[in-house]
Amino acid sequence: MNFTYPKNEKLKSKITIGLLFTEGKSVSKYPLRLVYKAGTFDEGEKIKMGVSVSKKNFKKAVDRNYFKRVLRETYRLNKHLLIDNLDQPYSFMFFYQTKDRLTYEEINTKTIQLFEKFIAQNINKPVSDSDSISEV
Repeated sequence: MNFTYPKNEKLKSKITIGLLFTEGKSVSKYPLRLVYKAGTFDEGEKIKMGVSVSKKNFKKAVDRNYFKRVLRETYRLNKHLLIDNLDQPYSFMFFYQTKDRLTYEEINTKTIQLFEKFIAQNINKPVSDSDSISEV
């Protein structure tokens, strides 16, 4: 398994990001939210991923950058859960949605649970969880 986060997996296109927010769906596992949309990319690319931390929750850029770094790292180490189960390419935007300062271990655990919830929804298996699955 390749645990990298190469440049071609980074979500940068303003058009794609705009489509994510207008047409995408979301899965939540407090305090994380994953907005996703099926898309088409260059050959061999299965995922485009972006991360975001609200300025409303963390005023200092140092804090926002720390949590973005943690989100990218947890994605990098757990992306195999997504890649192994995807049947088509997807764009993802990954959000940290709380003012609480969770530890890396807590965020990593929530990321795994969030990815499993996305996979369950994507493969049309029922999910018995109190967290929301909704349109954006």
